[in-house]
Amino acid sequence: MSTVQGHCDPAFAGVREVFEQNFAEGRELGAAVAVYADGRKVVDLWGGVADRRTGREWLPDTPCFAFSCTKALTAAAALLLAERGAYRMDGPVTDWWPEFGAAGKEGTTAEHLLTHQAGLPAFARPVSAEEAADPAALAGELAAQKPEWTPGEAHGYHALTYGWLAGEIVRRLSGRTVGAFVKEEFARDLDLWIGAPGDVIERAAKLTAARRLQGGGNASPETRSSDASARARKIDGDLLNRLVAAFTDPQSAMNRSTNNPHPGKGGYNNPVVLRAGWPSAGMLTTAPALAGFYRDLVAGEILRPETLRDAIRPRVSGPDRTMLLESSFGLGFMRPAQTFFTPAAARESAFGHTGAGGSIGLGDPDAGLAFAYLPNLMSDMAAGDMRAYRLLEAAYASLA
Repeated sequence: MSTVQGHCDPAFAGVREVFEQNFAEGRELGAAVAVYADGRKVVDLWGGVADRRTGREWLPDTPCFAFSCTKALTAAAALLLAERGAYRMDGPVTDWWPEFGAAGKEGTTAEHLLTHQAGLPAFARPVSAEEAADPAALAGELAAQKPEWTPGEAHGYHALTYGWLAGEIVRRLSGRTVGAFVKEEFARDLDLWIGAPGDVIERAAKLTAARRLQGGGNASPETRSSDASARARKIDGDLLNRLVAAFTDPQSAMNRSTNNPHPGKGGYNNPVVLRAGWPSAGMLTTAPALAGFYRDLVAGEILRPETLRDAIRPRVSGPDRTMLLESSFGLGFMRPAQTFFTPAAARESAFGHTGAGGSIGLGDPDAGLAFAYLPNLMSDMAAGDMRAYRLLEAAYASLA
């Protein structure tokens, strides 16, 4: 009997085949994938184990930590406030956050915050998970901090600081946390939380590192596929070597940006993090709910269609100062690039956001597609995880 359960429209059977293959080849522990086509749910599949220690199975309502997929919701919240006239995207941040003008940042605009151009990819000091539960305090840290480059002159992925920069738009101009704003404004009916209650945390999937599951020196399936992924993304040997060096250097921009605040004991299974709802990487959600968010975005039910079209227009593209790979961003949303790897059919109009470990949320207004994939078996190497790509490729093939 297949470990995969749920519904799949016959026209999208290819998505189920890839999902089942990922389990059969040992690429998954537990996972879920959901697809909407023109507003209709055509794929809602799940399978495997939600907690490897207890053997608890993944159920249709099992939420999973979605890492940086969270950023798309923070962006949507900030964009909704701009649409309502709360601030100007091209106006100075100091109009609504006066303290942010310190240390040479007085020319920073809201667009710089949303496009990873603020020059604040990492905190200057170690920040604990407990401290990160206070958004006002962390925003204050960033307001006082000197940028690593002049805002607007370069872009580099603000892996965690993004949440307390873009999120401060929401906190200051709505008086609510990002989690509260998102839930009240456009996710009331979705199983999606940026700051989860105890009962949701209790039934959430538990993340497992691929190296821990494999043990010893056995490479995970995803690590073994890293060469194929590098070829597909057109990553040359020199860049691959620099990526590996950055990945292993604790002082690299990549590591400073992705590991501070540190989630503490239990990593991102830590209830302190899950309750806090970091607006950069703090969301618990199900795959149908995350896909449902993109369904509603594409349908014009969260932002006006013209607002979304402008938001997904690429603002920055090219080598990323933090991640080294080529990245492309609209206003808070990733666009197809080496860091947001998509099939050719998605490259003109798809947008969304990836998350560490392999998760992804994506919308495509031209194709009428909304897609989400959430695994609890985390990939070892960012360049080696092809699970989401294969599922997305099957989804686009099914549309044809």
